[in-house]
Amino acid sequence: MESRYNPSAIESQWQQKWLEMGLDRTQENPKQPKFYALSMFPYPSGNLHMGHVRNYTITDVIARLKRMQGHRVLHPMGWDAFGLPAENAAIDRGIPPAQWTYQNIAHMKGQLQRLGLSLDWEREVTTCSPDYYRWTQWLFLQFYEAGLAYQKEAAVNWDPIDQTVLANEQVDSEGRSWRSGAKVERKLLRQWFLKITDYAEQLLQDLDQLDGWPERVKLMQANWIGKSVGAYLEFPIVGLEEKIGVFTTRPDTVYGVSYVVLAPEHPLTPQVTTTAQKQAVEQFIQEVSQESELERTAEDKPKRGIFTGGKAINPFNGQEVPILIADYVLYEYGTGAVMGVPAHDVRDFEFATKYDLPITTVIMPAEGDASEPLAAAYTDPGIMVNSGPFDGTPSGEGKTKVIEYAEQQGYGKARIQYRLRDWLISRQRYWGCPIPVIHCPDCGIVPVPDEELPVTLPDNVEFTGRGASPLSQLEDWVNVKCPTCGGDAKRETDTMDTFIDSSWYFLRYTDAKNEQDVFTPQKVNDWMPVDQYVGGIEHAILHLLYSRFFTKVLRDRGLLNFDEPFKRLLTQGMVQAMTYKNPETGKYVVPSQVTAVEEVNSETGKAETVYYEKGTETQLSVFFEKMSKSKYNGIDPAEVLSKYGADTARMFILFKAPPEKDLEWDDADVEGQFRFLNRVWRLVDEFVNHPSSAKKKQKTGELTKAEKDLRRAIHTAIKEVSDDLEGDYQFNTAVSELMKLSNALNDADCKDSPIYREGIEALVLLLAPFAPHIVEELWERLGGKGSVHQQAWLRYDPEALVVDEIDLVIQVMGKKRDVIQVPASATKAELEEFARSSEKIQGYLEGKEIRKVIVVPGKLINFVVG
Repeated sequence: MESRYNPSAIESQWQQKWLEMGLDRTQENPKQPKFYALSMFPYPSGNLHMGHVRNYTITDVIARLKRMQGHRVLHPMGWDAFGLPAENAAIDRGIPPAQWTYQNIAHMKGQLQRLGLSLDWEREVTTCSPDYYRWTQWLFLQFYEAGLAYQKEAAVNWDPIDQTVLANEQVDSEGRSWRSGAKVERKLLRQWFLKITDYAEQLLQDLDQLDGWPERVKLMQANWIGKSVGAYLEFPIVGLEEKIGVFTTRPDTVYGVSYVVLAPEHPLTPQVTTTAQKQAVEQFIQEVSQESELERTAEDKPKRGIFTGGKAINPFNGQEVPILIADYVLYEYGTGAVMGVPAHDVRDFEFATKYDLPITTVIMPAEGDASEPLAAAYTDPGIMVNSGPFDGTPSGEGKTKVIEYAEQQGYGKARIQYRLRDWLISRQRYWGCPIPVIHCPDCGIVPVPDEELPVTLPDNVEFTGRGASPLSQLEDWVNVKCPTCGGDAKRETDTMDTFIDSSWYFLRYTDAKNEQDVFTPQKVNDWMPVDQYVGGIEHAILHLLYSRFFTKVLRDRGLLNFDEPFKRLLTQGMVQAMTYKNPETGKYVVPSQVTAVEEVNSETGKAETVYYEKGTETQLSVFFEKMSKSKYNGIDPAEVLSKYGADTARMFILFKAPPEKDLEWDDADVEGQFRFLNRVWRLVDEFVNHPSSAKKKQKTGELTKAEKDLRRAIHTAIKEVSDDLEGDYQFNTAVSELMKLSNALNDADCKDSPIYREGIEALVLLLAPFAPHIVEELWERLGGKGSVHQQAWLRYDPEALVVDEIDLVIQVMGKKRDVIQVPASATKAELEEFARSSEKIQGYLEGKEIRKVIVVPGKLINFVVG
């Protein structure tokens, strides 16, 4: 038998055996409790990185543990495979996006399999495969039938080079496209939207159901939905019949309105603009159209505006106020107009000061003086002043009274508004799910019939990366007959945002091979919701919000019967590595170009390591940062697996930090875990080759002290590891407990005892979810039946934790003088008697007066002498 731990020899062998056994295949036994463990699926970029390894290892430990605890487990994997990177690759490499994508999937799947993840590959889904996006299209049509999918003209971020709409997240802080680098423009286009705003209140309220989610993620979602309670007020326009509607959370300040601002894109803008101001206004609108939404709304950017020449009337006091347009007001937000109350809003105060607009105080502290000019906006509660019939009213009470008055007079009404906007899903690119509708000049928008799904992407496409969508240029694909009237019609050429694909993939896993339905209600309702979802914090808002939205819509369509998709959420921290940066140039330095030098610190006098760029005298800044190719600090998982094996990589990932914290990569710690697994290997190897290792168990009542101590260590480990794997999944402390048990076995004085065998087997079983390959090998060598991963999770024996004897520390005048073993049940009087009988202590007490005896039961006794 191989007596040396050789991970490369055993890992591939066991992975093949598990495959042949169907060990990871999902069991559908309804008598067993279910557990759905899910990692956020990857984009097939070509290579796994350590962030992937951490995510999937965490989920795999949970899945393996739950199987051993008697659950039937669904633990699937798939590929979020549509998106612009594949189209870029097609342009750069001259190959179809599908070819690039499937090559990457094959490569990354092999990498995942090397990690020994207990994934059910029979349920694999790939979002760019027609057998998946057929159902994405079917679901889109469900939204359309429900009135939740619609087209409208909207101001969008437009990349003038790539000729496509960009999401806000695809525009950098300088207002440039993340892909082409072009300055993004604002442009009106007819786009497809999903009406997520219809579910804003549900999405907000149901956050209270999510007890297993991190509070900060729930807060991020609540802020994104952005519920505001206030008033909708209308300001008549001088000389026109139209009115300007605004939403405000501060109706108590309405008497302080000194101007009204419209979004440049607002349809009323050209109507209120006077002839004298027309040229200046049009020029301003053109300038603003060149800015992205992020630029226009940035907190630190000075706000710009221009007078239209038009005026509005404040209906509450009859005053005429100027109408301006400004870059910070967006037509898509709220009503596309705001009332300016500079005395009580920080932004309005700065804007009014810049453009010399009146500042009227209408809220004051109880002891304030309304006649004194304000040096800054007063935003705290107070008393209403200069507010007509409301003078003297506390501002909180005034909000309600002003709204009641507005409703009586026809000036406005109470309103709840959300920051959340409808989800723009149109993309003018090729590599995405085609939107399954047809535009007929006579019938309008016509859904593609279900029996004609999927609308597949054509292959005869030329990729240049420039101009309109490649789909729009394929006349034989675009020109079709209307399904309703049979007349000439055209396909929709926009594809869907890839967030659509990932908003329902977790549902498909429950019935992944179903060719007749998106999934059967029986299976989706059985497995869902996901019991444990694991993924990065970067998906805390959009992906999770969209998935929750999809779930609620499909519930309302009668396709499933639950409210929320993810019961518990774990957002794992980033994997960081040592990074070297030249402080003079700001550039990152390749580790191979770094020289470490021991120098004495002139201030502390201590030697410390200082890093220089080779060939220079420039001292480098050294710090931990998220792994990235651009920072030259990435660690290739393949190299780690080749050198140490998958089990060591997994152990390090789990041991180095709690799962929700950032993890700092350290080669020495990886080496430490490799040494630990070698110790476990040697313990089992020595035990298996020991002639008395097969002894039968004795009764616990016959145990020696050494056996009792070891059994206590065994069952303490079972208890502590089990506790660490519940709740917050503290894998790092669980691994520490396994190390303690390993040390206890190594130091045990009863290696011929059956208790020692119990300890060896317990160590192997407890280690199984963490390091699956080595324990499978060791389990077989121990003569275990079946796979170690099919064994029941251990339960601790409370009686084994009971301590018969304790070590009593004896002090004289606070100094430790002896340690004796005494019965754990001894009373204070008995402890004092045991202590006085110690020969060492008698020497310290002889001839001295004992003034006081301090007893701490179970720990120590201290004699205070004269």
